[in-house]
Amino acid sequence: MHKKWLWGTALTLALIVTGVIVYYGYSIVHFANSISTAAGSSSEPSSETETNETPTTTIPKWDGKERVNILLLGGDSRGDDAGRSDSVMIASIDPVTKKAHLFSVLRDTYVSIPGHGKSRLNAAFSYGGAQLTKETVSNLLGIPIQHYVYTDFTGFIALVDAVGGLDIDVEKDMYYTSKADKHMYDIDLKKGLQHMDGKTALQYVRFRHDATSDFTRTERQRIFITELAKKMQSTTSLFKIPDILEAVAPYIETDLSPTQMLKLAALGFDINANEIDKQQIPPNKLLTNELVGSAQVLGVNEARLQAYIQDLFAQDAETPEDDAANPDQNKDLN
Repeated sequence: MHKKWLWGTALTLALIVTGVIVYYGYSIVHFANSISTAAGSSSEPSSETETNETPTTTIPKWDGKERVNILLLGGDSRGDDAGRSDSVMIASIDPVTKKAHLFSVLRDTYVSIPGHGKSRLNAAFSYGGAQLTKETVSNLLGIPIQHYVYTDFTGFIALVDAVGGLDIDVEKDMYYTSKADKHMYDIDLKKGLQHMDGKTALQYVRFRHDATSDFTRTERQRIFITELAKKMQSTTSLFKIPDILEAVAPYIETDLSPTQMLKLAALGFDINANEIDKQQIPPNKLLTNELVGSAQVLGVNEARLQAYIQDLFAQDAETPEDDAANPDQNKDLN
């Protein structure tokens, strides 16, 4: 009797696990198809994908060895106004070493925008959306940026709420009010550890009305992304994946194909969120304050910046023995 009960329990558990895997596979494939602008397009396929992909309910592994650079864009669009990019970040992953970088690119960096001359980086989005921003950032950093993921305020709020909120330690009181948005996006946060829902988290990552402005704001954005990655990798969030995907799908756009998204998701779960290198780009020592007309912008020597990025990537391939032999090589220019 005991053995029959044991076998029955094991069989039930196996059926449940199988059902969960199939359900997650279907949910992820459905999500990928709903947000991708690449599926069925006539653009050149990348090395990892084929055109006219037929979705599958299995989650394939990332099979390439080339570094993957993904542009993460947060827009400040409201209604019919395309807006500008409120946050510009790069997730860079070495699929071989599983080492990752999260770069926050300062939006006031004075750059060349293809077809539009020089301006602040965040203007690229208003001129040509995510594609032009991707091209602009790629030229600035001297690296290929294969794909982008874009969301706006509404999508950000939906994502945080879908994962059940995040616990973040706010470093100081933050307050800002604006009549232009009819007070929809006012900021009023108190110092200390707190559980944030979507609206509160949006206040946290957007605040820049202090002496350090965008410098500390981008730091908070990196903190947020890291905490979000940890939450998504937790067992509790794994069981919520179908609901999370359904909640955010209407507010996310990407040029990743469905198969690429599945592979990238599998690669992401192999990375330790606590070990992601997080930093501001350009670093402070490569920045200059410049006046263009009556506007204050951030200048940068692009050659030095690109060399700095390549040095960071070269360090990913180093062994612990290499690090011990070159103790000064990893010093941050900040």
